[in-house]
Amino acid sequence: MNINPFDVLKNAQKIQEQMGTFQEKLGTISVTGSAGGGMVEIDMNGRMEILNIRIATEAVDPQDIGLLEGLIASAFTSAMEKIKEAVNREMGAMAGRLGMPGGIPGFPGFGMGPS
Repeated sequence: MNINPFDVLKNAQKIQEQMGTFQEKLGTISVTGSAGGGMVEIDMNGRMEILNIRIATEAVDPQDIGLLEGLIASAFTSAMEKIKEAVNREMGAMAGRLGMPGGIPGFPGFGMGPS
């Protein structure tokens, strides 16, 4: 098997360019996680940054702080799962264009297939 070092370099440069494009795209991916039938919602981008949190007024009761905390944690988990799905789709598409298997090795939840 002959490996042309120029082909390897060309592919490495192409991968680097596509990773830069991918990093930019992460900022444009946006999902909303929700809990409690929409009483708590969290907006998050593909960089795992929380953009906004909304809590319905009917969810706020000083006696139910524990419930509210649980709803926020559940909404965050929902948003994280949606981000993982979106990132897996994007990585799979990029890897497909490069003729490589998808996913991000070494990152649980971002590998190939469902997490």
